[in-house]
Amino acid sequence: MQYEVKAMKGGGIATLALDAADAGDAAALAQQQGYAVLAVRAQQARLANLLGALRRHGAFPLVQFSQELLALLEAGLTLMEAFETLAEKEQRPEVKAILKRLVAKLYEGHPLSFALKQDPDCFPPLYVATVRASEKTGALPEALGRFIVYQAQMDTVRRQVVSASIYPALLGGVGGLVTLFLMVYVVPRFSRIYADIGSDLPLFSRLLMQWGELLGNHQTAIFGGAAAALALVIHAVRRPAFKQWLVQKAWQLPGVGYRLHVYQLARFYRSLGMLLRGGMPVVTSMNMTADLLQTALRGQLAQASATIREGQSISHAMEKYGLTTPVALRMLRVGERTGRMGEMMERIAAFYEEETARWVERFTKLFEPILMLFIGLVIGAVVVLMYFPIFELAGSIQ
Repeated sequence: MQYEVKAMKGGGIATLALDAADAGDAAALAQQQGYAVLAVRAQQARLANLLGALRRHGAFPLVQFSQELLALLEAGLTLMEAFETLAEKEQRPEVKAILKRLVAKLYEGHPLSFALKQDPDCFPPLYVATVRASEKTGALPEALGRFIVYQAQMDTVRRQVVSASIYPALLGGVGGLVTLFLMVYVVPRFSRIYADIGSDLPLFSRLLMQWGELLGNHQTAIFGGAAAALALVIHAVRRPAFKQWLVQKAWQLPGVGYRLHVYQLARFYRSLGMLLRGGMPVVTSMNMTADLLQTALRGQLAQASATIREGQSISHAMEKYGLTTPVALRMLRVGERTGRMGEMMERIAAFYEEETARWVERFTKLFEPILMLFIGLVIGAVVVLMYFPIFELAGSIQ
């Protein structure tokens, strides 16, 4: 981003506009040009805050970075040349600053994994561990290729879940808006008409009209309370404790809890298999992937790690502490016999990812018509209860 630097040189005061990662870098750039820095002020502060927030939430293009680095390494460039090339061609200041910091760490003689570890917001521990494992074997391109494939597969599962939930979400949103329009705008007007007529109404129609009168007479209080309740819900959803409570409740739902368990195990096996194929020890890899599991399963993973450290087999430890399924257990035993545990864990993950995708597809195909039926019944009930007194009045006139 841009910084306005007020500096002095040769007895005169000048104002410089410099592109830098932060105020310290801007001051250093001015000093390199022979200026004595007096003050540094950030320009476009809102944009800087936005960029900082994006970076904190993982805006660094990790997959693109890995693909470009892999292409340069396979083309024959050295690691230093590849990073310098990426830094030179980068146009985004915040990404360019990160790449320059990596180049500086490499020039200081640090390994790449150490340099990556200094930016945990951009490079997750799993990525750093993959690179660290490759440094022992000198197979960085292979490690980058495995991570790219891993991330592509994880993104595919995530996209399948998101795409399957888009239509039900739109359907529910439109149905809710139509119902809200009827209850907030149409029903209060019908209630005033029936109040003027003064005829007796059926019980449910009378209740609906009373709601309309209540809403018409206390709109400010009701909408204010609804807005406060919505704000309270949003605040609660953002709190980690509430999210954890929701996850625990979801795990208790019949059918859904099992699918969540399988999905987490698939992610765990996928990550663990990638690290094992990269040359990481089993126990170390398990500890690095613990954050992918739910809180309750992390304790079981710690016990399984301790059991493996004592000399027990991976399949026995996984089975003993509930970190496997019948299919996964048999495949783990095959991996132990053949010595291809990393590959077998990735096969387990692929098996359950496909099973999860099929379950999501079946669930959405069943849930969509049920949701449409429910929304139709609610809207139809509101309309019928509004017009039912008119039908009765027309019948009595005849």
